[in-house]
Amino acid sequence: MSPVTQTWAGQPTAILIAGPTASGKSALALSLARRFAGTVINTDSMQVYADLRRLSARPMPEEEAQVPHRLYGTVDGAVNFSVGAFSREASRIFAEIWAEGRLPIFVGGTGLYFKALDEGLSALPAVPEDVREAVRVRAEGRPTEALHADLALLDPAGARALRPSDRMRVMRAIEVFEATGRPIAEFQGQRLPGPLAGRPLLKIFLSVDRDELRRRIDARFLGMMEEGALDEVEALRARRLDPLLPVMRAHGVPGLIAYLDGAISRDEAIARGQGDTRRYAKRQHTWFRHQMGDDWVWADPEKALRIAVERLSAPGGR
Repeated sequence: MSPVTQTWAGQPTAILIAGPTASGKSALALSLARRFAGTVINTDSMQVYADLRRLSARPMPEEEAQVPHRLYGTVDGAVNFSVGAFSREASRIFAEIWAEGRLPIFVGGTGLYFKALDEGLSALPAVPEDVREAVRVRAEGRPTEALHADLALLDPAGARALRPSDRMRVMRAIEVFEATGRPIAEFQGQRLPGPLAGRPLLKIFLSVDRDELRRRIDARFLGMMEEGALDEVEALRARRLDPLLPVMRAHGVPGLIAYLDGAISRDEAIARGQGDTRRYAKRQHTWFRHQMGDDWVWADPEKALRIAVERLSAPGGR
C-alpha cells in the first residue's frame, strides 16, 4: 500500500484546524505537532506571503524550529496566489509529509482553502497572463461599478451573481470570459476533487468568546506594531505593487500605507487595522457556520486540544 493511500484504523489522516484570527490556531497546531510528530501546513491566504511575517501573524522562527512548517512565507507579494495554486501545493506537500510518516496538520483562517482541501474546486480555466494583464490595464483607474457594468454586457448572469463593489471577483469573471468566450458559471458547476477528499479527517473550528476575541485582536495588532509591522508595510509600499494584489489588501496594510502617505495619523491607522481585523474575524465565524459541513467540531482551544489528543491516542492512532 502506498504511503499516500494508507490510513490508520479509525484515525484521521490529517488534522484541520480553522477559526477566526487570534483564536489560538497556531498554538494548538504546534502543541499537537510536537506531541504526535506532525508537520504544520499553512492554510491562510496571507501567511503564505514572504512580505508580511508580523502583520499576518506567521509563526516566529523559534516556533518554526520546533516542528516542520510548510507553505509559510514562500510566495512573493507580487504573486496573486490563488486558491487553485494553494490546492496544488497542498496536494504535493501532503503526499510528501504522508510518505515521511508524519501527521499533516493544516491550520489557518481561509475558508476557501479548507473547502479546496476536502470538497475540491470549481474547474475554472487558467487565464493566460497576457489576457489577465490586458484586462488589468483597461481596468486601471476605473471604479469597480464601471467594471461590473462591463461584465453585465459580457456575462449578465455572472454580473447578477456578484456585488458591484467586489472588484476582485468582477475582474476574475471578466478575465474568464475574455480568455474563453464563456460565462464563468459554466465552469463553476464542475468540480475537481480536493487532495484530502474521501479521507478520514479531524476538523476543528476554534470558537472563542467574542469579547475575548476582540481584546486579543486589538492587543495583537499593537504587538505587531511594536515588533516591526510598520517596517514591513513601508518595504511593501516601496515596491509599488498592483493595489489589487492580495498582499496589498491584507488587514492593516491599507491603513498603514495611508499613514505613511501622510493621509491619516498613526493612531487612526492602528484603529483602522484593528477594526478591519475584528470585522474579518466576524465574517470568518459566519462563513464557516454557513458554508462548511456539520462534521466540524466547534470548541474552545482547551477542549479542542483534549478532543484531538483523545482521537490521536486511541488504539490504532499515533
